[in-house]
Amino acid sequence: MKRKEFLKLGMVSGGVFASSPLYSIASFDKTIKSQNQRLIDQEVLTVDMVIAGGGLGGCAAAMAALRNGLTVIITEETDWIGGQLTQQGVPPDEHRWIETHGSTQLYRDLRTAIRAYYKRNYPLTASAQTSEFLNPGNSAVSRIAHEPRVALAVLYEMLLPYISSKKLTILLEHKVVDAEVNGDEVTSLIAIDLNTETKIELKAPYFADATELGDLLPITGTEFVTGTEAKKETRELHAPEKGDPENNQAWTMCFAVDYLPGEDHTIEKPKEYDFWRDFEPEMTPPWSGKILDFSYSFPRTLEPKTLGFDPTGASTQPVLNLWNYRRVINKENFTEGFFNSHVTIINWPQNDYMLGNLIGVSDKEFNEQVERSKQLSLSLLYWLQTEAVRPDGGKGWPGIRLRKDVLGTDDGMAKYPYVRESRRIKAMFTILEEHVGKDNREMVSAKKMGDAPTDFYDSVGVGSYHIDLHPSSKGNNYLDFSSIRFQIPLGALLPKRMKNLLPVNKNIGTTHVTNGCYRLHPIEWAIGESVGSLVAYAMSNKVRPFEVREKPEMLAEFQEFVRSQGIETHWPEA
Repeated sequence: MKRKEFLKLGMVSGGVFASSPLYSIASFDKTIKSQNQRLIDQEVLTVDMVIAGGGLGGCAAAMAALRNGLTVIITEETDWIGGQLTQQGVPPDEHRWIETHGSTQLYRDLRTAIRAYYKRNYPLTASAQTSEFLNPGNSAVSRIAHEPRVALAVLYEMLLPYISSKKLTILLEHKVVDAEVNGDEVTSLIAIDLNTETKIELKAPYFADATELGDLLPITGTEFVTGTEAKKETRELHAPEKGDPENNQAWTMCFAVDYLPGEDHTIEKPKEYDFWRDFEPEMTPPWSGKILDFSYSFPRTLEPKTLGFDPTGASTQPVLNLWNYRRVINKENFTEGFFNSHVTIINWPQNDYMLGNLIGVSDKEFNEQVERSKQLSLSLLYWLQTEAVRPDGGKGWPGIRLRKDVLGTDDGMAKYPYVRESRRIKAMFTILEEHVGKDNREMVSAKKMGDAPTDFYDSVGVGSYHIDLHPSSKGNNYLDFSSIRFQIPLGALLPKRMKNLLPVNKNIGTTHVTNGCYRLHPIEWAIGESVGSLVAYAMSNKVRPFEVREKPEMLAEFQEFVRSQGIETHWPEA
């Protein structure tokens, strides 16, 4: 194997106070392990639903199934659940209506609980304590940028009652490596403990693929696609003339830093620094120059655009200060002296890794590619500390400090790559650009449609985000354009053939293009919550998920069921 050297990097040790985030995480981790040990020692576990992957979609699917009386197992390769929100270190990317609508109620409950966690446990200023929409980091990109460990603690709080009642088993540091399939149905999965290499068989009537790369699809023989589709195949306005299954978006190894002026926290020069310092991406259309620079290709126009960077906050440059872009702690929200610095997570164009592919590669190549992407991120950090040009004309900020504790790893990098693109099921219905892309929809309808959502008759959720494709492994530059507010059609969650395996991540029935607006935090959560509800409904009514879509009366009943559980299926009138 082993991805273990990248995936197993250890829990952060407990803190001093029972109310601190570190203590909570360590306590929950201990509870999970002690509660589940008796079950883990068995060779076979049987529940109602097995979910491979503990990301946001996996957690949401579990909560939906659990609240409807089902028993659930979650396997997770790392030692943190929460996916892009925690182990990958990505503050929420959301739409402008998120505080009131356009997501599930449970997702908004998660956000509210994160704010409450800060108000309960941190010494906030009076204005921050009374802010209804507290944004701990006051970042430029998110309305609720926060520390990954706080989201992890809140997710554990939400799940702990089900763990205590033995309705939920979470197998941390376990990876599904094999499956038993009978015709069009999965009968069991084999998971391996990444520490001991012992295997356990997981049986259930239903299985969900919440892995970041859609790993269950090839294991179970479920039909899928990868990469780009050709224009003649999808008729999409922005699809390439020729498709390429190996052409996938860049991924990123995120990391966190703070800034202590007058101190020197310069890391050892990364072994690949000379390569990355001089590297110029070969893109079509062209990149703006070297990757380690504050100039990049502006996604909407692909023209060169200059970004700013100044951790001191003194710069008056009329450009985006990257220091504030994904800041998760704004020290001004806390009592004076509690934080010595702001804390920011670096997930920028400069550390998007474009030179490889993670889908369908061997474990050896996976490890090599992740190591190279870590080298890129470390090189970016070293460049910021030593060579980046400051607004005052000097070079480097040696006071930038790598905050390994923020992401809970020994090397300071996230526990798992921030993956933007996955294998995608061949679905009963595939979402095309003409359904959600503003220009493409108006082109096929031959009239101005404005921002009115496409009305899918089988909608089981909603979302909104512009179509945002990052540079790809085969040299495509950004693709970024307007989408409409959209719905999540049930048909995109149903494989064409497999009867009891469902996708709950970026592996639903989208194309390479439409994946660009269906891959964000609240949408992944909505997909997972709808799938967990679907499994509960199907089991209660003794039908298969595809039958729910095929029978109009049953579909209407299921849609009413999910709405009763706080899942929006339609956008309100604009």
